[in-house]
Amino acid sequence: MRRVLTTSAVFVLFVIEETPHAFAQGCFPPVRPIVPTNANDAREFSNIIKEDFEAYLSEVPRYFSCLDAERARAFAEAQQVAIDYGAFLDILGR
Repeated sequence: MRRVLTTSAVFVLFVIEETPHAFAQGCFPPVRPIVPTNANDAREFSNIIKEDFEAYLSEVPRYFSCLDAERARAFAEAQQVAIDYGAFLDILGR
């Protein structure tokens, strides 16, 4: 078990090093509520289902904001990569 945990920890560290923005800028969508098709189940679990819908609807704006921020970050990164590529080509003498 200890070897599995150690291997997992090393893998996670490797992934974080290789993709620095993947975890920091990850946008996770809210969990879509499930509505039972059976009317009796819908009535029985109505309070839980209502809470799930309210949670979903309250989390959507935060998710959209995260996507907007990630898009802006990725756009700025792509611009910098294009500049870096130009500099690289200059070094090679194009």
